[in-house]
Amino acid sequence: MHSRVRLAVAAAVALVLALTGCAGTVTLSPAASANDPSCASITVRLPSELGEGLELRRTDAQATGAWGDPSAVILRCGVTPPGPTTQTCLRVDGIDWLVDSTDAPNYIFTTFGRVPATEVIIDSSRASGEVVLTGLAAAVGAVPVDSGCVSYDDASSFAASASTQATTPSTGTGTGTSN
Repeated sequence: MHSRVRLAVAAAVALVLALTGCAGTVTLSPAASANDPSCASITVRLPSELGEGLELRRTDAQATGAWGDPSAVILRCGVTPPGPTTQTCLRVDGIDWLVDSTDAPNYIFTTFGRVPATEVIIDSSRASGEVVLTGLAAAVGAVPVDSGCVSYDDASSFAASASTQATTPSTGTGTGTSN
């Protein structure tokens, strides 16, 4: 009789532990380059809390993070770095982010000018994009910058300057090359 009771108690404890252990885990898919060492640098720097009350939760995929219950913020490192684009770009605490508002109120922010890129999905009905991106800046900043966003005006003046330099003969002074 005692063995049945012990077995039942052990089974109940195992079930409770299994359910509580899994209940807080967020199931995510890793990005294609999640195994990049730079993603590990981000993952170890993820904040335990974003904003007010969005606590870091356990995830089951490499180089990911989730905050809030249910999740209001999802991070995936190792996504394909975006190329040149006309998409809106914001600079928050030294990090350039491309903004995709297609699924508003869920906004997708993707780092620009960092390899590998990091994607952050924010439910704006539950979390402030600015607060979240500011909170992630120290972690995401672990990946070195290799380029950045430019405004249309900056790109236009650069193109005009390059065009002028290419068509103006150099005299050995100014910004052209000397012969």
